[in-house]
Parts: sequence; structure tokens; C-alpha cells
Amino acid sequence: MMMSALPAVSIRTPAAHANPCPDVEVVFARGTGEPPGVGLRGQAFVDALRAQLGRRSVGVYPVTYPASWDWHTGVDGVRDAGAHIASMAENCPETEMVLSGFSQGAAVMGFVTSAAVPAGVDPATAPKPLRPEVADNVAAVVLFGKPNVRAMNLAGMPRVVIGPLYEAKTIQLCIENDPVCSDGLDFAAHDQYIENGTIDRGADFAASRL
Repeated sequence: MMMSALPAVSIRTPAAHANPCPDVEVVFARGTGEPPGVGLRGQAFVDALRAQLGRRSVGVYPVTYPASWDWHTGVDGVRDAGAHIASMAENCPETEMVLSGFSQGAAVMGFVTSAAVPAGVDPATAPKPLRPEVADNVAAVVLFGKPNVRAMNLAGMPRVVIGPLYEAKTIQLCIENDPVCSDGLDFAAHDQYIENGTIDRGADFAASRL
């Protein structure tokens, strides 16, 4: 389901800014098989969003997790993203965050918003949900190709439930017939999020909320 590895892409992190607290922080989780960083779709999303934000500074945090075919390691991404988001909310309270991800990364970021540990997961080993007040620092959640229940079942994972504090600020974008997020079987569709303008739609949504 998650496509083959892609070339590395350049990213900018908050540390690259003179001001350690950017106006906007994009927290992005790449898809399965993509090299460390934000991945091809993540970079396209960041570039499209920056183009709409004018002089506002944009920091980028690539979620650290294996992004391997063993989706159970996605919990590492949930833990890493959650820790970074909580840290930003505490240390950079004026920064507006955009949470985003592609494919397995979209599932990771969806879990980050969850209000409770998913059913069937040991609460002792799972990352704790974000504190409710952290949601005030998140302007938008943009999920590309988020795996549906069928895909999550195949991976032996619980379904992704967006937390109620994030529902109104979340957009879930799925290309028609993409088998990862729809009932279709067009596996090539999963690679078309940049080419068909879906990434740009996600950037439009995020920009409209910033």
C-alpha cells in the first residue's frame, strides 16, 4: 500500500530561524518507505503553504519514526509528534501549528489528535493523549490518504479516530479509488497526491485557518 522509497528532500526546521518560535509550525509524518524527513508529499505541502503565507515564518518538524511496513512501530511517531506538539504549545504559545501526514503518516497524526488510547491498545505502553488545551495551539489538521478501516485491519491496527477537539479543524483528503483510504482498487492513485492537486487543496485549507 505504501509506495517505494523516494529521494530525500530538503527541509527547514525551527532551529533555522533567528526566532526559535516561528509564526507557523508544520508537523508532518511521512508515508511508508519514504526516507527520513517529511517526504515528497510533505515537502510539496510545506512549499504550497509557504507560498500562501507571505512574510510569516514557517518552521517544519519531520516526525521521527521508522515509517516501515511494520505499522506497529507507528506508535513511535505518535509519541514523537505528541511530545513535539506539547513542547511547542508550552514554549511557543503564539505559534500556530499545522498537523499533517501522508498515508501511514496520516494515521500517525490522526492518532495524535485522539482523545483516548484506542481500544485494544495497552494504555501502559501507549502515548498519553495530548492535554485538551494543546488543541488551542493547533490551527489545522490535514491528512492525505489516511488509511481506512480496511487498511488498518490488514495492518493489524485499530481504526483512527479524530479527537472531538480537532474534528472541526481537520480535513481528510483521499483521491478517488485510492485503495488505502477508499473502497477503490486503483493502486496508482496513491502516488498522485501532488500531481492531481490534492496537496494544494490541503495547503489551501490550512492557510484558510491561519
